[in-house]
Amino acid sequence: SRKMPVSEGPEAVLDAVVELGAGLLEQSGHGAGDLLAIGVGVPGPVEHSTGRPINPPIMPGWHGFDVPGYLHGHFGVPVLVDNDVNVMSVGERAAAWPGVENLIFVKVATGIGAGIICNGMLLRGADGVAGDIGHIRVPHGAELLCRCGNFGCLEAVAAGPAVALKLRTSGHSVADSLDVVALVRQGDREALQLVRQAGRDVGEVLSACLSMMNPAVIVIGGSMALTGEHFIAGVREVIYSRTMPLATQHLQVVQSVSGLDAGIVGAGVLAIQHALSPESIDAMLAARAGA
Repeated sequence: SRKMPVSEGPEAVLDAVVELGAGLLEQSGHGAGDLLAIGVGVPGPVEHSTGRPINPPIMPGWHGFDVPGYLHGHFGVPVLVDNDVNVMSVGERAAAWPGVENLIFVKVATGIGAGIICNGMLLRGADGVAGDIGHIRVPHGAELLCRCGNFGCLEAVAAGPAVALKLRTSGHSVADSLDVVALVRQGDREALQLVRQAGRDVGEVLSACLSMMNPAVIVIGGSMALTGEHFIAGVREVIYSRTMPLATQHLQVVQSVSGLDAGIVGAGVLAIQHALSPESIDAMLAARAGA
């Protein structure tokens, strides 16, 4: 792994991916010829048919960039690209809920988004932005400006940076979500209260989603989920008080089992699903027959 801002642009970030990927292949005693496919998650909307990011708000320079083509040029295999939360939802389901047909994975970190598994299939929507719950307006956040340009978005109220900002305003030295998590683990009372309220805000939006989709499981992931039951308790509090009992009688609201590795697992699953698809196997057999 390597920590770097996605705002450095697609070439810089993907060159790092190529370097790290080549290193992993070398360490494992394999070459690019042993790869079948590559899975990628990016933190923004993705046009599923092309794998290109579409107007991602926190990814300057990435709009329309040919991520699959760039990586294919280095590794020579199919590249599957999707929104990071979609990828995480696929990974979490594969790791912990393989028999669940209806699931919502909610990532709460720098931003807030949801990956939706409906009837066993990943729901992307007409333009690839299904699950973008971070930009649903919440009533008491009317004065807060979101990075999307609107006021009162859930992300501006309950994401990690929003909670960190509230703590800084009251004199705490925090910079991001992980600093908030550290304060919670230390038992800081104000951090605990703000994290639980952030959970309530997320629960308010999810209660509306529940009435439309009726999932069996809601999984909370991302860095804010590392606060454990403090955040999830706020989510549960609002969901169970504002949703019809019939929709919640079997509902489970849980912390991610995969944790911060959910995206890695999901990217691998995307690649495996592609490699084992009938079309890929037919193409592989045809190539070997021709050889």
